[in-house]
Formats: sequence, C-alpha cells, structure tokens
Amino acid sequence: MLYICIINQIIHIMANELKYTKRSDNSDSSSTANADDGLLFGKKNYLFIIGGTSLIFLGLLLMSGGKMPSPDVWDESIIYSFRRITLAPIVIIIGLVVNIYAIFVKK
Repeated sequence: MLYICIINQIIHIMANELKYTKRSDNSDSSSTANADDGLLFGKKNYLFIIGGTSLIFLGLLLMSGGKMPSPDVWDESIIYSFRRITLAPIVIIIGLVVNIYAIFVKK
C-alpha cells in the first residue's frame, strides 16, 4: 500500500510541474472542496490497483513450489507443470494489465 501512495505523490508532483491541475469554476472553493480533491487517483483507481497487485501475488504463489519428494529422483512433471509454466505467467500479466488500466482510468 505504501508504494501506491508514493506513486500517487510522484504523479501529483509531475502534474503540478506540467500545470495539469484541476480548475474550479466556483470562486468559493473552500465550502465545496472535497477531502480528496488534491489526489489524482480516486477510490476506483485504488481498487483496481489492489486487485491488480493481488493478481500478481496470486501468480507468484501459483509459480512457487516444485520441491522434489526425493533428492534421488527428478520428476519433470512437478517443475514443468501447466500451473507453473502457463497459468502463473498469464495471471501475472493480467495483474500488470489491470494495474496499467488503473493508472489511466478516470476518477
């Protein structure tokens, strides 16, 4: 969760340097200001980021393991299983795509 806050602050600083800030049409902005007006990401973005990150961790968990039952026997079906070679990388890539989508989706 910490890296999400750090990324949000970096993007906020970059947006301020490039003058991409929100403009308020109302002159009395103090009465209508929300608590999250200064943030570039909304609740929807953070939910997508959490979902994408959890998919990445799920893919890493699917890829882990592979201990041989006996040190004298080599079993390729344990190491080169469908779960580790195909399913886990697909889940990780889907998690990365969800995180990229979370950055570009509007509040």
